[in-house]
Amino acid sequence: MFQVIVNGLLIGGVYALIAVGLTMIHGVMKIVNFAQGDFLVIGLYLTYVYYTFLPDGALPYWLILPVAASMYLIGCIIFKASINRVIGAGDSNYILLTIGLSFVIQNTLQLVFGANFRSVPVSNELRFGSIEFLGTIFSVPRIIAFLAAAMFVVFVNWFLSNTDIGRAMRATSENRVVAESLGIRTSRVYVIAFALGAMFAGVSGLLLSPMFLVFPTLGATFGMVAMAAIVLGGLGNIKGALLGGLIIGLVESFISTYISVTLAQAGINLALMLVLILRPYGLLGVKRRTA
Repeated sequence: MFQVIVNGLLIGGVYALIAVGLTMIHGVMKIVNFAQGDFLVIGLYLTYVYYTFLPDGALPYWLILPVAASMYLIGCIIFKASINRVIGAGDSNYILLTIGLSFVIQNTLQLVFGANFRSVPVSNELRFGSIEFLGTIFSVPRIIAFLAAAMFVVFVNWFLSNTDIGRAMRATSENRVVAESLGIRTSRVYVIAFALGAMFAGVSGLLLSPMFLVFPTLGATFGMVAMAAIVLGGLGNIKGALLGGLIIGLVESFISTYISVTLAQAGINLALMLVLILRPYGLLGVKRRTA
């Protein structure tokens, strides 16, 4: 039982990081980015490409800075080229645009890299390494991924509370018109929020690189997990995204171990339905006034 809990929390931490990026975009811009999982796949492919420049046997985690910088730049370019053109045009436009963007990314990756499964050629010691403590086995890549995800979540909370741009993002999230009347350039805030969301997804891809094979449509699975996490925790709530990611990791671990791996996604959907029935605004969400 304790082993199952540990496995669930470790993978749930990475799910939480993906959800935090999606929450940041939704919290500031009030849109749901259906291409978030595809940004994770871009991060996986960037890790695969950049890893060729590292010496043999090196850890892929050394690539966090170049992957994060590349994903931030890609996020800025995509926002300027597409998202920026439908701001204020209605929710349906965002939904259709980000779904279309997801297909564009998937087909572009397939055109460039092909449809074959690929993996970052890390050592077997890292890919399958483990540590035993008190009779419980801790997967080394999952421990590293969990700790890195936890550090990024702490950084996001610090960033939003203690920096000028972070406070501007919080103000824009509350009311765009009031924020603009206070001199905040909301267009700049939107670019930063979207680019940071893309960056967190890309870093999540790097953290998952020793554990998963990469192929162009992998993002659909992680995108749905991130959606479930932010809805379960409460839309626009960073702590809720963290809690939602951990809960989903636990649900997946328990169902995969005790019932069936193929029913894990069904279990996640069932848990989400139960939470929404009992708390329609999520575990940490609050009802917002609409008038």
